[in-house]
Amino acid sequence: MPEVNTTEKDKKQEEKAKKDGKDDTSKTKEEKPIPPTPTAEIKSNIALIERAVVDLEPRFAHRVLRSLTALRKRLDYKILRDAVEENYPSESTVKASLLSWLPPASPADQSMDVDTAVQPNDPITPAPPPRSTSDPVPEVEIYLRLLFIHHLHTSKENYRKSLDLCKETVDTMQSLNRRSMDPIAAKIWFAVERSYELGGDLAVARPVFLAAQRTASLRHDDDTQASLINRLLRNYLHYSLYDQADKLVSKTTFPVSAGNPQFARYHYFLGRIKAVQLNYTAAHTNLQQAIRRAPPAKTAPGFYQAVHKLFVVVELLMGDIPDRSTFRHPVLQKALRAYFDIVKAVRTGSLSEFQATLAEHAPQFETDKTYTLIVRLRQNVIKTGIRRLSLSYSRISLRDICLKLHLDSEEDAEYIVGKAIRDGVIEGRIVHEKGWMECEGRKNGYGPEVSDVFGRRIGYCLELHNQSVKAMRYPLNAHRKELAAAEGARERERELAKEIQEGELDDDEGLGDF
Repeated sequence: MPEVNTTEKDKKQEEKAKKDGKDDTSKTKEEKPIPPTPTAEIKSNIALIERAVVDLEPRFAHRVLRSLTALRKRLDYKILRDAVEENYPSESTVKASLLSWLPPASPADQSMDVDTAVQPNDPITPAPPPRSTSDPVPEVEIYLRLLFIHHLHTSKENYRKSLDLCKETVDTMQSLNRRSMDPIAAKIWFAVERSYELGGDLAVARPVFLAAQRTASLRHDDDTQASLINRLLRNYLHYSLYDQADKLVSKTTFPVSAGNPQFARYHYFLGRIKAVQLNYTAAHTNLQQAIRRAPPAKTAPGFYQAVHKLFVVVELLMGDIPDRSTFRHPVLQKALRAYFDIVKAVRTGSLSEFQATLAEHAPQFETDKTYTLIVRLRQNVIKTGIRRLSLSYSRISLRDICLKLHLDSEEDAEYIVGKAIRDGVIEGRIVHEKGWMECEGRKNGYGPEVSDVFGRRIGYCLELHNQSVKAMRYPLNAHRKELAAAEGARERERELAKEIQEGELDDDEGLGDF
């Protein structure tokens, strides 16, 4: 019996040790990996770019560009210099051209390089891998120039230098004319626009963008063409040239193969154009597409806020009240505070409250370029007030309407009420002889527009399904492996039939127990 107890104790101790070991391994698994340094990240991105060029797979280049926003915030001159030194041989002319845009290394950086150098006879530290004797692909040079431009944007003294670098990069990029460079070229044009904007010469960039857009359309460069159309639309809207922007949209075709960020910008610009042209239904549809295609709110908060500001105003102009949950979003709560006050004034139908709110937040609306659209909401406020009065009273005098809505005269009230009845805002009639408005009861039930709305929703779902199917990716030349396997199977069948005919193999051989 004592021996049995000791064995049971040993088993329990072993099980406990195993559990403790599992807990330790789970803790080590839960530990987050150390993020790579910017220099190591640039080096891995360069490897992905070279793989994209060799395998003709642009998705690797898109993966590199997705990390551009986070990477450019961690750059400095030493990181950029080390990236050029590690990826280019010492006698390279491209290396000398890239280093000419960077300031010379400080003595502190040079001393650190000497201290951290690896001795060849050191038995502990392994020797570094040998550097390549040839230059990387030209796409790597354009990618490094893109990093240089974004870093030059961080200081006001380097705005002119960044513009000079942009011009040289564009000349190099257009002289090469490589389709594998198209995703990076689209980002280059965004950086070019940013350089012109920071330098205060955004209007000067318009002919450059127009010429580049024509060249991209002739070369069937969809990525660059989509980026340049958005650059031109933003340039026109920046100077309130809505007619020219509308002509550009009518004369060009946005590439179907463009990415979601480019489509989101394009739909946002279309929404702004349609809203100014009083086409609120089309503007609402375009802004919805921009919100759906946009990156997450925490990834691009500025764009997310700009789209929702215009979206709220367009919904009000259509006669709808935006959902309250929109104003409670953590990214939108502070940015849409002024618009929430406008929504409350429109919802209550108080013209005096609307005028006070508009005067209070006028500077912000002018900065957001929504002031002219919000001024149009005055008629909507009046219509909302008339609708509330028609629901509250079966008969009300024009004098009382004038007092409640803060109108100038009874003639104005009669004109506004008549227009609201004609537009179908309210159901009623005006008794001119007695000076009052008689309201009819609200009609319940569905209207004929329900089937149209349902049809549009079904059409949108089908279009989303078709776009998802088109966006699916498959391995390159995967069908050739299937063809080779089928050809091998047919060859084996021919050999087997030949052996059966020659008598070398019995008919029942290889059938097993059957």
